[in-house]
Parts: sequence; C-alpha cells; structure tokens
Amino acid sequence: MKTHSGAKKRMKVTGAGNVKHKSTNLRHRLRKRDKKRKRHLNIDGLINFTEMPRVRRMLLIANS
Repeated sequence: MKTHSGAKKRMKVTGAGNVKHKSTNLRHRLRKRDKKRKRHLNIDGLINFTEMPRVRRMLLIANS
C-alpha cells in the first residue's frame, strides 16, 4: 500500500504521534492582511482527532 503523496507533502508526524500541518492563506495577497493575522497564521496546527483515522490511513501510521 502506498502513502498518499499529497498528504505526505502537507503533513508531518511529530515525535508524540500527532500530525502537524501548515496554515493556509499565506501565499499571496498578504498586503491586505494585518501583521497580527499573518503572525498567527505562521504557527503550525495539529490535525483534529476526528480526522486522525483518515490521516493515519493516508500516511500509513500504525495505530498506537
């Protein structure tokens, strides 16, 4: 079974087994966004626990 190539480019597994992802809306049209908004978007987020079974299948993470 192969890893989902789109998911492996966008997500990363942490040492604790959580999955990190980058925030959206930081590619273009940044002039109109406040500095505070851009600063908060620059922080990585964690995948919600309700999405974890699907993400685990896509990234081939063993259930632990």
